[in-house]
Amino acid sequence: MPIIQIDNLVKSYRVYQKKEGLREALRGLWHREYKAVDAVRNISLRVEPGEFVAFLGPNGAGKTTTLKLLSGVIHPTSGNASVMGFVPWERSLEYRRRFALVMGQKNQLWWDLPAQESFRLHQQIYRIDAESFKKTLDELTSLLTVESLLGRPVRELSLGERMKMELIAALLHRPEVLFLDEPTIGLDVVAQHKIQQFLKYYQEERNITILLTSHYMKDIAALCKRVVVIAQGQIQYDGSLSGIVDSFSGDKIITLQLSEGTSPNGLERFGNLEKLALPRVSFRCPRSEVSKTLAEILSNYPIDDMSVEDPPLEETISKLYTHVSDQIGSGASQESAKP
Repeated sequence: MPIIQIDNLVKSYRVYQKKEGLREALRGLWHREYKAVDAVRNISLRVEPGEFVAFLGPNGAGKTTTLKLLSGVIHPTSGNASVMGFVPWERSLEYRRRFALVMGQKNQLWWDLPAQESFRLHQQIYRIDAESFKKTLDELTSLLTVESLLGRPVRELSLGERMKMELIAALLHRPEVLFLDEPTIGLDVVAQHKIQQFLKYYQEERNITILLTSHYMKDIAALCKRVVVIAQGQIQYDGSLSGIVDSFSGDKIITLQLSEGTSPNGLERFGNLEKLALPRVSFRCPRSEVSKTLAEILSNYPIDDMSVEDPPLEETISKLYTHVSDQIGSGASQESAKP
């Protein structure tokens, strides 16, 4: 049975349309014009226990709104959802003890207090017994290697260190479902990698269900097998990450290590050159022609080494977003053209 069920979920906002000029500003004091904006439009989704699902989409697509709905922070305009059998926006105490929400741009720890004091507060809020609290805290601080930082005020921690503390605070009560909204935003490569490693290990060990939003494709590639793409408030794709690559990446990047003294002349006929830094040459080749191209290269050029890779994931996801945007724009144009 799915641990997260969403059926035709809708969240709309009334947005004040402010016009330019003093006259219009004064007029707006008595006669305001509003526009309905759909942040989420008829989303339906099923997530099984233990899944690690990526929730992707351009800015303003509705990802964060969906997580807020599922965590009960806001109420929907219409539709239904249940998480572990609970209706999120009813905000029952039992539900709040069984999930956690981490937002990379918002802090849940007291800024001027050491993180350990905030953890003590969480212990009281979630009524965690002393033995379980100590065991869990020791485990999490060890995994994230922050034992020496617990007594330091949060404001004195680096961004990466603060995010580790945020994750500890969210996991102290051992939630069954974890919502992560941009957990690595603004972090350097080293901090991102450490948090990725921690999340991967913890999810596999605890079999916790995680819904993750991120603009960093390395987060997605490292952690998630299933990807849900949302745009214009609607789900546009639900499947594997490899499925996106197969559908929206028509090329492969072939990199050759030429033998010493070998000229690269003529290689351009096999595809568009990406990089030429002898003895290494990289070029793009249509996926359907990779085998034929490699066979011809090997029979005509002395090669010490070679590799065949997909284009950067960011590029492929960008193509998907563009494709979805074009489809939505085309549909809107056809709709407006109807008599």
